[in-house]
Amino acid sequence: MKKQSLVKGAFVLTVAAFITKILVFINSIVLSRVLGAEGIGLQKMVMPFMGLMMTLTTIGLPVAISRLVAEADAQRDGAKVKKILIISLAITVSLSILVVCITVLGGKAFSRYFLIDSRSYYSFMAMIPIIPLGAVSGVLKGYFRGRQTMNPIAIAQVIEQIVRVSFTFGLVQWLIPLGIEYAAAGAVISSVLGEGCSLLIFIVLFRISHHRKFRVTHPRWNQIMRGKDVLMELLQTGLPTTGNGFVMSFSRALQPVVITKSLALAGVSSALITRQYGMLTGFVMPLLFLPAFINQSLGVTLVPAISEANTQNNLRLVNRRLNQALGAALIVGAPSTVLLYLYAQELMTVVYHASAAAPLLKLIAPFFILNYLQTPLQSVLVGIGQAKTAMFNNLIAKCTAVALIYPLASNPMLGINGVILAISIGVILETALHYASVVKFIHFTLEISTLIKILGAAMAMGCLGRMLFTGLNNLSSKLGVTTIMLIGIMFSIFVYVWLLGMLKLIRQNNIIKIPLIGKILASLFPK
Repeated sequence: MKKQSLVKGAFVLTVAAFITKILVFINSIVLSRVLGAEGIGLQKMVMPFMGLMMTLTTIGLPVAISRLVAEADAQRDGAKVKKILIISLAITVSLSILVVCITVLGGKAFSRYFLIDSRSYYSFMAMIPIIPLGAVSGVLKGYFRGRQTMNPIAIAQVIEQIVRVSFTFGLVQWLIPLGIEYAAAGAVISSVLGEGCSLLIFIVLFRISHHRKFRVTHPRWNQIMRGKDVLMELLQTGLPTTGNGFVMSFSRALQPVVITKSLALAGVSSALITRQYGMLTGFVMPLLFLPAFINQSLGVTLVPAISEANTQNNLRLVNRRLNQALGAALIVGAPSTVLLYLYAQELMTVVYHASAAAPLLKLIAPFFILNYLQTPLQSVLVGIGQAKTAMFNNLIAKCTAVALIYPLASNPMLGINGVILAISIGVILETALHYASVVKFIHFTLEISTLIKILGAAMAMGCLGRMLFTGLNNLSSKLGVTTIMLIGIMFSIFVYVWLLGMLKLIRQNNIIKIPLIGKILASLFPK
């Protein structure tokens, strides 16, 4: 399979992520209709532990594999690629067997004492097969990322969700006569089947791409298993990535406790605490993270691209690729932030019927624009072998945010706004630390003029779109708020894309790289 450019690889993964999000949304609707709140609760209880177990079995190796395979590929060292794959598979399979044994033996006690509802035991046990399947899939994902061929990942990602949605309804309907706990386990089994199909696709595409070239004879096998240098390289990136995952998981688990205690000290009633926390985490945050799949696609493609350039000691290419990624992230993040700020009231009323959450969204949105820059900066640090630095930056920022929640949120004058300020300070600090680290290691020079143009285009777009919205709202009430809001947003996006073209931030040579539709769209933009 051919190596893809940064733009093309990111586009392929973005399209796949968009389709996946739609399928996940459909799946959630199916489950809510068939399982109900109680069944979904039983299923959701085990999901965080699924993520934790995947972290334990993969120990950050997919990211490490993508970096090392990209470096070995740049050096045309096929033997090292084989070492990386075989050692990674040996580690993940061994850890999977260990975690599966512990989970099977301790499943009853775990579900009784940690999952609160003992009925969740069936969902917990149904989850177990996904551990080895996901671990092996993670290794192959890392390999394809390292080779900078994103099509297999995109195909597997979409088919996994299609299989999951297809089996969910049938399994749940078949098992629901036995009890809600069995039906919830059926929903988990559909996830296992989806992961199994994903792994099968990876294996088939791997074999097709290599034919009979990837064979390991017994003498070479012994040589590979003695590859301590490769093992150490894998762990140098993998373990900090695992640590970063634990930091994220721990901070997420700790935040609700600190927030509720702090708001109680501020004199907020328990009912209002639950309502405000629900609005922040259930309404505001999902809207802020809605465009995040584009950033994630950029991050995935950026690690091997940076590793390859770094191996060749081509710092100019590293700088150029990072500026491209930051520009792409801001091209998405800037208009998203402006639209969320300007249409906060309408979005919260139309989407969630919770207009009281609008002030929270307006307060956090301007700070959150920096979050779009974090993924490219962190990916560069991982790509140049500084995963440990990225982990420490995240640790400092997350600890600072959690530590600030108590003094800010417990202030009666701030309350829930104190929580938002603490989270925003954490976002600012994390972005600043990543940026300082990147400047230190690669002497990065930010293209300020490009950022100013993007921000200017986003603000101009927002002003013109909001003016149209206000004008239509004053002229006619027959259209309704939802229709007028959609017209305003669509007009804003059209103006924004036109401005990007006029400012030559988007050119024909950028657009033409987009698969399928690139040549058609390219004619609309300047050369």
